[in-house]
Amino acid sequence: MPKTADRPSRGRLLRRGAAVALLLALAGYLVGQYLTGGRTAPRCRVVQADGGGASYEFTAEQAVNAATISAVGTSRKMPERAVTIALATALQESGLRNLGHGDRDSLGLFQQRPSQGWGDRGQIMDPVYSSQQFYKHLAEVPGYSRLPLTVAAQRVQRSGYPQAYAKHEPDATLLAAALTGRAAAGLSCEGRPGIEPGDPERVRTALVRDFGRGILPESSATGSGKSAGGGKGGSGDKGDGDTVTVPVPASGDPAAGTPRRRGWALAHWAVANSSALRIEKVTYAGREWRASDDGPGPWREVSPDKGSGAGGSSPGEGGGAGEVRIGVGE
Repeated sequence: MPKTADRPSRGRLLRRGAAVALLLALAGYLVGQYLTGGRTAPRCRVVQADGGGASYEFTAEQAVNAATISAVGTSRKMPERAVTIALATALQESGLRNLGHGDRDSLGLFQQRPSQGWGDRGQIMDPVYSSQQFYKHLAEVPGYSRLPLTVAAQRVQRSGYPQAYAKHEPDATLLAAALTGRAAAGLSCEGRPGIEPGDPERVRTALVRDFGRGILPESSATGSGKSAGGGKGGSGDKGDGDTVTVPVPASGDPAAGTPRRRGWALAHWAVANSSALRIEKVTYAGREWRASDDGPGPWREVSPDKGSGAGGSSPGEGGGAGEVRIGVGE
């Protein structure tokens, strides 16, 4: 009778399986390191405006979504309190991520449901549309700005956990202060320095998507020319790479706040989008942010000739016919 080969023991099979899993994990890590240049996922940080010490750290993905929520709110002339409520709601519902799933048919940043009349799947998965819908319903809540945040959010969301929004109010307050421009130089991100140059047209497209067509001069918004909106040879280009220049009107719209506030809202929006749009630097009101490998880079003072022309080089000033300069290449 021929001899049969010994079957591998169960323990040996388990050890082999574990070794294969380890090798696959290592291969995935090495591929990720290669694709990202050895960098971990970029982070962002927002700090309290008055130096009180409070701060909140979050991911680049969350930063992009938070910036969109704020931009849509300010474009609809909603007050900072409304933006705070919206950000706290999105933090609770989705962790500021544009989720394609949720409880029953809930979707997106605010976990809105097609079956409840919030729109179809494609609409709800558009962060601009979903933010617009949230603000539309919030504006219909009588006295929402005077209500406790969790009450105002619940009037819109009708959640099964109505008290859950309250715990996000401190972080949402910090984010709203920076993204609406009340807090100058308060938001910073690592960005992705040196990986590949960004595209000025992508920056313009994103600006118009979040803030509306009026944010850029007509020729720049339509892509028919670069002189008004930056780019090589544009008004904001000083020979330091492609630059998108966003004008800050000298006379502010009372509903949108002062020119300084509008300028910082735009500057912080650009920093929040730095990883997604490959933005290398942002300059406004005598301050400049640059992408960095060493953590969220600080806003540094720059000389007046490098500044935005926003009525002075002292930190935080923003008077006069200023501009925010967004650099996408070195």
